[in-house]
Amino acid sequence: MARTAALPSPTVHRSEHSVTVAAPAETLYALVADVTRWPAVFEPTVHVRHLAREGRTERFEIWAEVNGEVAHWRSRRVLDPRRLYVSFRQEHSRPPVTSMSGGWLFRRLADSRTEIVLRHRFTVAGDDPAAAARIEEALDRNSARELGALAALAETGHPVDDLVFSFTDTIPLTGAAHDAYTFVERAERWAELLPHVARVTLTEPEPGLQWLEMDTVTADGSAHTTRSARICRAPEWIAYKQQRTPRLLSGHSGEWTFAQTPQGAVATARHTVAVDPTGITEVLGPEATLDDARTYVREALGRNSLTTLRHAAGASDAAETAEAAEAG
Repeated sequence: MARTAALPSPTVHRSEHSVTVAAPAETLYALVADVTRWPAVFEPTVHVRHLAREGRTERFEIWAEVNGEVAHWRSRRVLDPRRLYVSFRQEHSRPPVTSMSGGWLFRRLADSRTEIVLRHRFTVAGDDPAAAARIEEALDRNSARELGALAALAETGHPVDDLVFSFTDTIPLTGAAHDAYTFVERAERWAELLPHVARVTLTEPEPGLQWLEMDTVTADGSAHTTRSARICRAPEWIAYKQQRTPRLLSGHSGEWTFAQTPQGAVATARHTVAVDPTGITEVLGPEATLDDARTYVREALGRNSLTTLRHAAGASDAAETAEAAEAG
């Protein structure tokens, strides 16, 4: 009887990147372990959403910029705070990648320094050498950016938790949540409808993925140009990551959520930011402190997002009134 020849095993490609940082290993481990901070800390990361968390294991979806495009995949991680190690494996990879796994290792060194080692293992469809080279190039670029971001943040001389923080604002909606969602999704109209927005350019290369560039004005009259990638999942949430941030921030991500609760519809704006301490005196003056910067960021971003939410609520109310008039 003829035997079927076994298919050859795919080639496993390996990469390793490392950096030595003047910060405790526990601080750096905590930054990597908390994926909710990644969009504000790591330049390539756009958005992360947890799917499940149980003990030291977690599953999440992640959107990140890879070779100039926003890629999306699902990952499983195991956290080991005792060993200061985080392992990961993609459950659903984006072609041409057929598998991707690896780990973060934090080695304690003398003088409170740490060596961070980031390892990847991957395979590609058909063992295509050109595809493997593109993935290796992307890993080289993104790993360097991620390790550099950890070093820059941890070596500022400020506690990381003081630099990276989140806050939310929520308002009730008398109309339907999906109408408020539509107002935020169709941001190309904001320059005509929102007082703090002077200019908007919105492109949507594929459904659910947007690039938004706009000029905004803060209460003190200063103008900022920002550029964001946005992930839209109607009618529940819109997440965004600023690729171009104001001088005071090294990272800014956020999420708009719209929900029907037993008490009625609500809309929420959540921000996660990383303050750049080198910009504090330049923006706020020579006597300004990190506390001043935190307060300024909280008030400025909160004021603008609340303004947007109130206009979204107004759009929701108007849609409800229009539907009632048609029904009558």
